[in-house]
Amino acid sequence: HRIGEPSPETGAPMHEVERNALLIRHLAEGPVVNPRLYPAPKDYATAQTFASGQPYVCIAPTSVWGTKQFPAHKWVELIQRLPQDHKVFLLGGPGDHAACAQIQTAAGHPLVENLAGRLSFLASAALMQGAVMNYVNDSAPLHFATAMDAPVTAIFCSTLPAFGFTPRSTHSIVIETKIP
Repeated sequence: HRIGEPSPETGAPMHEVERNALLIRHLAEGPVVNPRLYPAPKDYATAQTFASGQPYVCIAPTSVWGTKQFPAHKWVELIQRLPQDHKVFLLGGPGDHAACAQIQTAAGHPLVENLAGRLSFLASAALMQGAVMNYVNDSAPLHFATAMDAPVTAIFCSTLPAFGFTPRSTHSIVIETKIP
């Protein structure tokens, strides 16, 4: 099956998970199952230290591919529109800390916390699972959210959802935009 070809299950462009399942269909029967992550209890405990019972959102504003990144000033605009009583956690790896710090400062939201580089991959996934919403680029955190069946809004800038890498979470939204 080619990229963008309709899924026999949904009629929408075939997801990469479905294309991969077709490769082994002679070995495995049954429905296509989403990938899953299994954070350890210590990862959930770490996430819980930040998720103190109030509603929160996670934003993963960076990507190793600059062309996949929604512009920083647009993340700032989003944060400024979020409810002031929601915590906002900025997620990423150690190399994303400075970019997240700039977004945090520019947003001026009283409850933004920069966790880039402070959480393990699985602790980040555990935190995302409990979020009201996760806002991500077309990048690895999109797939973390899917693997946790966490709510996710994925922003596609230079790539196309028809390539088959959209979120598969129960509650997911895809936004396509062009970056000038």
